[in-house]
Amino acid sequence: MYDDAQGCANRAGCRMSAMTTGNSTRADVNRRRILDVALAELLRDPDASMDQIARAAGVVRRTVYGHFPSREALISTLVDDAVQALADAHAAGREGVADPAEAVARSVLAIWPIADRYRLLVALAQRTVTMEGIRERLAPVRTACADLLQRGFDQGVFSSPLPAPALAHVHEQILFALMEAVNDELLPAHEAGRSAAVTVLAAAGVPAALAGALVARLAH
Repeated sequence: MYDDAQGCANRAGCRMSAMTTGNSTRADVNRRRILDVALAELLRDPDASMDQIARAAGVVRRTVYGHFPSREALISTLVDDAVQALADAHAAGREGVADPAEAVARSVLAIWPIADRYRLLVALAQRTVTMEGIRERLAPVRTACADLLQRGFDQGVFSSPLPAPALAHVHEQILFALMEAVNDELLPAHEAGRSAAVTVLAAAGVPAALAGALVARLAH
């Protein structure tokens, strides 16, 4: 009888565990869908409300607030997603590349499609997250960039009156400025990735002609 009772308890525990796992999975799926829809809605209408996002996601407003206590929290989470995607792309772009100039070019070309996707969100996020908050999130990417620049300095590939960490800040601001230039229709979006890579290399002391040739080769 004890064995039977124990077996029932074990089976009940398994069912409860399966139910919990299932509920957690559904919650994760709902959360991901809300984030995806929210990004699309906010890019379409930067003033989109939580009600609009809920309707577009096919859920009630309470469901959205169950995952994100405020609109600011939702936008902050989208910014976190964007930064993680940028960090992953930056790492993938430079991985296994020995030449610092090529590594910089590849990393910028890799991150630009992500930056282009989120550029309107970044402009929106500055209303709520603040630029300082965005920069804090980007600190690991900036550190990796500084390490790469220092390697270029050590090998004589790059030259600048600025130390590597300061030049990494300059590179970051170049990318933000180009995102704004695209938003303001001062730079065609389809040209921005290559322009960003060439500009970043030029800021690191690579002659513009060489930077342009390198980026043209890598972009094909």
